[in-house]
Amino acid sequence: MQAKAIGSASIQRSEGGEALAAIITSEAADLEWQSSLQDQPQESADRQWYALWTRSHCENLVCDQLAAKGFRPFLPIMSVWSRRGGLRQLSQVPLFPGYLFLRHAMDKSSYIEVRKSRGLVAILGERWDRLAVIPDEQIEAIRKVLRAQLPAVSHPYLREGQRVRIARGPLKDVEGILVRIKSDKGLLVVSIELLKRSIAVEVDCTLVAPA
Repeated sequence: MQAKAIGSASIQRSEGGEALAAIITSEAADLEWQSSLQDQPQESADRQWYALWTRSHCENLVCDQLAAKGFRPFLPIMSVWSRRGGLRQLSQVPLFPGYLFLRHAMDKSSYIEVRKSRGLVAILGERWDRLAVIPDEQIEAIRKVLRAQLPAVSHPYLREGQRVRIARGPLKDVEGILVRIKSDKGLLVVSIELLKRSIAVEVDCTLVAPA
């Protein structure tokens, strides 16, 4: 579906030959998303990002239903190597298992329509008019990592640390916490604070500046 982050894969290998986790994204879908937001400036100003909690392995099911109803869900997907029956294969899994995101100007009727989705447990928040909102910049940071097709891996949620901003390159203006692994390399940890979930991507330390 066009709302999912699915498309071409960028796989890199470690020194031992094992493939690292890679982000899969659809450039065409991303451009269509951006175009739709530009076409509706007043409506998009009222839209906010919400987190949808699904039953186990129901992320795609919920995403498909919402897209079919005209909503624009965002389901980031990660590609990882797994072994089944002695064979290694590349599997696509949600970046944040059990969750997807929806940007919408939520009212009671649209809330009810979203809640009808099979496989959906809840929209995070207390009730339809007091939903938990995810800051735009946190979702945009994840989207920039997807668009850059840089190898990314799940990372324990970080609350404290050296907060930095990427100064240039495909991740320009993305903010996160820097975990230095070498003198010139580090892991940029990007988080969705509401979910307390993080991903990490390797960055050149010369590209970062204090946030």
